[in-house]
Amino acid sequence: MAGYGVPRRPSIPDPARLAGQLLAWYDRHRRVLPWRAPRGAAPDPYRVWLSEIMLQQTTVAVVGPYFRRFVARWPDLGSLARASLDEVLHAWQGLGYYARARNLHACAQAVAARGGRFPADEAGLRELPGIGAYTAAAVAAIAFGARTAAVDGNVERVMARLYAVRTRLPEAKPRLRDLAAALVPAARSGDYAQAAMDLGATVCTPVKPKCGLCPWRAACRAHALGIAEILPRRAPKKAKPQRHGVAFWAVNAKGAVLLRRRPEKGLLGGMMEVPSTAWRATPWSEAEAKRAAPFRARWRRVPGAVRHGFTHFDLELEILAARVNGRRAPGLWVAPGRIKDQALPSLMKKVIAAASR
Repeated sequence: MAGYGVPRRPSIPDPARLAGQLLAWYDRHRRVLPWRAPRGAAPDPYRVWLSEIMLQQTTVAVVGPYFRRFVARWPDLGSLARASLDEVLHAWQGLGYYARARNLHACAQAVAARGGRFPADEAGLRELPGIGAYTAAAVAAIAFGARTAAVDGNVERVMARLYAVRTRLPEAKPRLRDLAAALVPAARSGDYAQAAMDLGATVCTPVKPKCGLCPWRAACRAHALGIAEILPRRAPKKAKPQRHGVAFWAVNAKGAVLLRRRPEKGLLGGMMEVPSTAWRATPWSEAEAKRAAPFRARWRRVPGAVRHGFTHFDLELEILAARVNGRRAPGLWVAPGRIKDQALPSLMKKVIAAASR
């Protein structure tokens, strides 16, 4: 018999049928999230936008408490726009990728300046600070009902499996985006966008997908072929480079610690830090580190090192410490009890913990 022993390749139903199946599943299984409008209520563009910025490169579980604290402190766009950048950066501590916080604040001010209303279309949204293609599509669809595909990692995975797309990521992205766009219904596009995200997050998971619970099981080519768990295929990860630096832990006669603000642009921009050397590929000798110190002093090496991973590189920081009297230095002398009030990234909290031991 022709084809004996070969898995049957399912036919793909028409887009309207697939969309209907997913929306019916969503109506029964939608996640309850603090930024998601209750069933039947109109979405709040401010909450939709805020959640999408927070969720960039961060999980729902991590974002939930931060989102609640943000909206308790800044319940609307106007109140966030009136906040200082330092306040926003301080509230953002622990979420990482601090450029998002700076862009969040700049975007709030830009929207407030134009009357407090977000543009309802992708093109207008993309003109705002910190809003890229995905975020513009997500806000346009969820907040304003635009018929557009919001394609995040969850949706890419669902599309790759539904259509058994074997091309590796990132090369497959344009095709997966086109496939996703073809399924967006004219009605309930915002619910559809959230349904596709929920499906990827709760059923079509990266490991051990729950195919038996999937509304698209009968149509899914990857499931029929038994290859769901290996899709989407990805290019091998490149080893991250290692960088090195030295942090300077200076304490004055009153016990205050020297901190300084990092440049507004660049990694950890606008955050406070323990002064440090540049971060480079080769380790610093103690002699050259002392020449790069914020001032001359009897610097001594603190045992151990601080290690921290960034997206594109790993960092190792040695620490040199000194006690000084009446020293003027570029930066801010902060009493130990007030250090927690500063907008410090996780890396610098590690440095402070290591230096304080």
